[in-house]
Amino acid sequence: MRARMVRHPTRRLEPTLHLPQAAATPTTALRVVLGTILLGFGLRLALAGSLGLGVDESYMVAAGRVLRLGYFDHPPLSWWLSAGAARLAGSEAPWVVRLPFLLLFAGSTWLMFRLGTALFGERAGMWAAVALNLAPVFSIAAGGWVLPDGPLDFWLLAAARCFVRALTGGRWGWWLAAGAAAGLALLSKYSAGLVLAGAVFYLLTQPVHRAWLRRPQPYAAALLCLAVFSPVLIWNAGHDWASFAFQGSRANAEHFLPFGPLTVFGGEALFLLPWLWLPLMVVLVRGVRAGPTSWRTWLPCCLAMGPILLFAVIGFWSKHVLFHWAAPGYLLLFPPLGAELERLAASRPTLVRRTLVGTLALYGAAIAVLVAEFNFDLADRLLPLARAEMQARDWTSLRTALAERGLLSPGRLIGGVGWQETGKLDFAMGGTAPVICLNADSREYGFAPGMAEHIGADILIASAKPITAAALAGQGVRFDTLQPLEPVDVMPGGTLFLTLGHRLHAP
Repeated sequence: MRARMVRHPTRRLEPTLHLPQAAATPTTALRVVLGTILLGFGLRLALAGSLGLGVDESYMVAAGRVLRLGYFDHPPLSWWLSAGAARLAGSEAPWVVRLPFLLLFAGSTWLMFRLGTALFGERAGMWAAVALNLAPVFSIAAGGWVLPDGPLDFWLLAAARCFVRALTGGRWGWWLAAGAAAGLALLSKYSAGLVLAGAVFYLLTQPVHRAWLRRPQPYAAALLCLAVFSPVLIWNAGHDWASFAFQGSRANAEHFLPFGPLTVFGGEALFLLPWLWLPLMVVLVRGVRAGPTSWRTWLPCCLAMGPILLFAVIGFWSKHVLFHWAAPGYLLLFPPLGAELERLAASRPTLVRRTLVGTLALYGAAIAVLVAEFNFDLADRLLPLARAEMQARDWTSLRTALAERGLLSPGRLIGGVGWQETGKLDFAMGGTAPVICLNADSREYGFAPGMAEHIGADILIASAKPITAAALAGQGVRFDTLQPLEPVDVMPGGTLFLTLGHRLHAP
C-alpha cells in the first residue's frame, strides 16, 4: 500500500499566547462598549449643539470652505469633513460641522475595543474603550471638535487593528488595509508619521515578525500609504513646501530649559487626567522592560514611544510644545492599560468603581457649569471669563448688527487683526462678505486674496481689542486714516471694536 503524505498547515508568524478566560461573557463586554458608544455620542451631540465653535474650529470651518489638496496648518482630511458636512446639510451650525468628528470618535471607541480584544482579550478591550472615553483630550477635544485629532485617532486605530491582523494572519487584504488607513492618518495630521515610524521599528526589532521585511506585503502597504498621502505632497510642492516648513519651525531652539520635559509631561497628564496618565506611563515602562519577545506589549510601546519621547525632548529647548501633540502616542497605550485595568478590577473592584464614578461626576459638573455659563451668562461680570468666552462663542450677531447700520454694502471688505480673529469673523459672516487677515502671520488666509489684492481699498476692521495705527503698523499695515465706529456687543460683556480703515497702503 502506498503511503500518503500529510501536508502540515503553514506555520503562522505568531507566537502562541494562551489568554486567560474572561470573567464575564463576551456579551457583557460588548454591551458595555455599545452602551458607552451610544451614551457618549448622545452627550457629545447635545454638547456640540450647546456651545459655539472655538478659535481653531471657526478658523478651520471658514478657511476650509474652499476645497484644496492641502492647507497651510494641517493636511486636508479634517477640513474636507467639516466642509462636506456643511454642504450636505446646507448649514454651518456647530453641531452640523462637528457631526463627522462625533461619528469618528464613536468609531474610535469601537476600534479601541477591537484592538484591545485582539491583543489582550475582550475584557481588556472593554476597559481600554471605557478608559479612552474618560480622557478629556480624546473624549472631548478629539471626540467632538473640528480638529485634525479626531480623524487622526480613528485612522491610527484602524491602521493598528489592520496591522495586528496582517501580522498574525498574513493576508494581503489586511496589509493593504493597514497601508490605506495609515495614509488616511497622515492625511489627517503629520504627527501620524511618528506612530508609523514606530511600526517600522517594531518590524525591525521583533524577532518573529521581522520575517515580514523579506516579503512584499509591507512594502505594498507603504506604497499605498504614500499614494493616499500624495495630495499633501502635491499641494506642498506647488506652495514652496509651506506647510512642512511651518510645522518644522515650531520646534526651533530658543534656549536650554532643564525642566522643560517635566512641564510637557505635566501638561499631558492634565489633558489625560493624572490618574490615567500615570498608569499609561507605567504600562509603557513595563512594556519596554519586557522587550520585543513579548510582542503584544512591545507593539503598542513601539507605536507610542515616538510622539511621547520626541515632544518631551523638544521641551528641553522650546516652550511652544502643545500638550496634545503627544496624544497619538498615548492613544496606542490604552490596549495594555485595558489589560491592567482588567486585573485591577478583579483584585480591587471598589477602587476602580470609585475612580470611575468620581471621574464621571467631575465630567458632569464641568460640563454643567460650561453649558450654563455659555447659555445663561451666569458669570458675565467676570471680565477674564468674558474674554475667554469671546474666543469660544460664535460672533454671528455681528452680521446682523452691521446690516442694521448699513455697513454691509455689496463687496464690503472686512479685516481681522490676527488669524484667530479673522477665522471668527469669517465664520460669523458665513461667506457673505470677503474677509482678509491684516497680520504677517495669516496662516491659511495667506493663500486667499489678501492685502496685496486690496491696495487702496477701504476695510472695515473688527477686533476684540481697540485698533490702533501703531498696532497695525507693527504688522506692516497702513491706512490713510482710521475712523473708529460704534462697537458691537456680540455677547454680554463681550465687545467687538469696529474701525474703518480708509485706503490700504502696500506693505
